[in-house]
Amino acid sequence: MNRFALLLVPCGALLLAGCLAQTALDIITLPVKVATTAVDLATTSQAEADQKRGRAVRQREQHLGNLQRDYERLTKKCASGDTNACEKSHAVYSEIQLLLPTIPVETKPR
Repeated sequence: MNRFALLLVPCGALLLAGCLAQTALDIITLPVKVATTAVDLATTSQAEADQKRGRAVRQREQHLGNLQRDYERLTKKCASGDTNACEKSHAVYSEIQLLLPTIPVETKPR
């Protein structure tokens, strides 16, 4: 039993030294990992910014389409003599005019 204990002590010391070294390395590199993660969370990549702009443009285009359909419907009612629809169609037309400059125009390739 005494010999077994003598063999176990050096092996345990070697294993413990490796464990301590790995823990020390983890503690030393932790601030770098935390800083890198914080920078990644704080900054927006170009692809993320492009996706966000594209999503906003698509939402404005969808809203413009809804407004144009409302305007056409209200204009038909106005032509039928509905004065309330005439007033609403003017308000919708004004909103369309405000929204149009915010939507990019697509150009056809030559």
